[in-house]
Amino acid sequence: MEVKLYVGNLSYETTEDDIRTLFAQAGTVIEVALIKDRDSGASKGFAFVTMSSQDEAKKAIEQFNGKSLGNRELTVNPARPREERSGGGYGGNRGGYRGNTGRGGGGGNRRY
Repeated sequence: MEVKLYVGNLSYETTEDDIRTLFAQAGTVIEVALIKDRDSGASKGFAFVTMSSQDEAKKAIEQFNGKSLGNRELTVNPARPREERSGGGYGGNRGGYRGNTGRGGGGGNRRY
């Protein structure tokens, strides 16, 4: 059974190949997903690595959690399921855009 791991505190210069090479020391790497900024394409400093088995994932955590890569101490642990996020946009009114509040713009009766 495949197991996905979270790998954090990566150097921004670390590549998917660097991660794959490192984790291959613990077993078969199915996938490496280096998370990048949507606009700039720069690394966000974390990735997800899918190992082919529970035993290999456990071995990778034991080997690489706290290990230095690119002068950064890695954080490696089982990935948590992705949390559902709200639709975003303008909903929720969290202090920013308020949309149409029903307040008129004045107008009409002013004399200048």
